Amino acid sequence: MRDIETNRWTGIEGAALIAGAAGVVLQQPSLLLVAGVGVAYTAYAWLSDAPDPRLDVERTLSETTPDTEEEVRVTVTVTNAGTTLTDLRLIDGVPPALEVTDGSARLGTALRPGKSATFSYSVEAVRGEHVWEPLRAVVRSPSAEREHSETVASTEETTLRCAPSLEATSDLPLRGLTTQYTGRVATDVAGDGLEFYSTREYRRGDPLNRIDWNRRARTGEMATLEFREERAATVVLVVDARRESYVAGEAGGQNAVERSVDAATRAFSSLLDSGDRVGVTALSPRECWLAPATGADHRTRARELFAANPALAPTPSDEPYYPIVALRRLRRRLPSDAQVLFFSPLADDLAVTAARRLDAYGHLVTVVSPDPTTGDTTGHRLARVERRNRLARLRRAGLRVVDWGERPLATELARAGRRWSR
Repeated sequence: MRDIETNRWTGIEGAALIAGAAGVVLQQPSLLLVAGVGVAYTAYAWLSDAPDPRLDVERTLSETTPDTEEEVRVTVTVTNAGTTLTDLRLIDGVPPALEVTDGSARLGTALRPGKSATFSYSVEAVRGEHVWEPLRAVVRSPSAEREHSETVASTEETTLRCAPSLEATSDLPLRGLTTQYTGRVATDVAGDGLEFYSTREYRRGDPLNRIDWNRRARTGEMATLEFREERAATVVLVVDARRESYVAGEAGGQNAVERSVDAATRAFSSLLDSGDRVGVTALSPRECWLAPATGADHRTRARELFAANPALAPTPSDEPYYPIVALRRLRRRLPSDAQVLFFSPLADDLAVTAARRLDAYGHLVTVVSPDPTTGDTTGHRLARVERRNRLARLRRAGLRVVDWGERPLATELARAGRRWSR
C-alpha cells in the first residue's frame, strides 16, 4: 500500500499569492478575484483525498494447461465493494515469463459501488508453471492531487501450467561408455549386432546364419561371423541454468536456457525411445535431479520436471549459487557408467570448467551449445569471439561440441555426427 502526491497543483499557491499581492498594490479587483479562485483550487486539492479501494478481483483463463506457444485468453473482472472511485487504474500481475500478445493487461475506468469492470488480453504459453501476481489498483482523488496504490489478490490463485510435449529429435551421436543392457550404441565388444566386427573359428552349436559360407566355399574351412555388439547407454542431461546463461541474441527473444531446455526435452525423448537410461539435472541454485531410468513412468516424471521444476524456470533465480559445491554434489550423484550431455551457451569460463571436470572424472561429455551471440552489436561481436575461444578449448580437450546456431537442432546434430564418424 502506498500514498503519494502527484504534485498536479504545484505552483497554484504561489500564483494565487502573487495575484493577490498585485491586486492589493495595484488596486485591481480582477486580480483579487483571480487570487480567490487560486485559493479555492488550492483548498480543493488539499482537502480531497484518495479513497481506499475495496475491490473483488476474479481472473479466469481460457486454458490452464495449454501446449507450448498456444494463445491463452485472460479475463479479469473487478467489482467495487466500497465507495465511488472516480479515477481507477488497474494493472494485472502478468507472470514475467509470459508475453502479452493481444489486448492490454491495464485498464483505466471509474466505478460506482457494486459495479464491475472487465478487461481481457492474451498471452503466449511457454514451458513452465506460471502464477499470476496480485493485481495493482491505483486510485486518485477527484482533484488528482493524491494517489493511493495497493495490490489486490484474486479470489483464487491463477496458475498456468505448460508442459513440453517431449518430441524426439534425430538420433543423438552418443559416445562409447555403455551399460550391460542391449541398446543402440556400437561397442568394441563382439556379439549380437548389425555391424560386422570380426570372424572366429567355428564352434559346435553356432547358428547357421552366422557361418561365413563364402569362406567355406573358398577354402573349405568353417568360420563364424561376429558383429559389433550394441548396448544401451546411461546418459545424464545437464542444463546450465545459472543466471549467466539467461542470455538471448535479441531483446525479447528466447533465452539460451529456454533453448537448452527445449533441446534437453527432445534429447530425453529420443534417448528413452532408443532404450537408453536417461536422467536430468541442472547447474542452478535450486534443486533439480531425476536419476537415470527408463519406462513410461520415468517419461511422466521427466515431463513434470521440465514443466514445473523451479531450477529450469524461464526466468533466472536470485538465490546465490556456489559452483564448487554444486559440481561436487553432481559428481557424487552421477552413476559411474554415465555419460553427460551438457547444454550450455558457454557464456562464461565456469561452463567450460564444469564440462572439462565432468569429462576428467570419466563421464564422457558432449556439449550442445545454443549460440546467443547472433546480434550485430559491438557487445555481441565481442561475446562471439570469447565464446568461439571457449568452444576451441573444449575441442582441444577432446570433448565433442555441437555449436547450435540458427539452424534446427536436428540439422546440427546430423552435421556433427558425420564429422565425428570420419
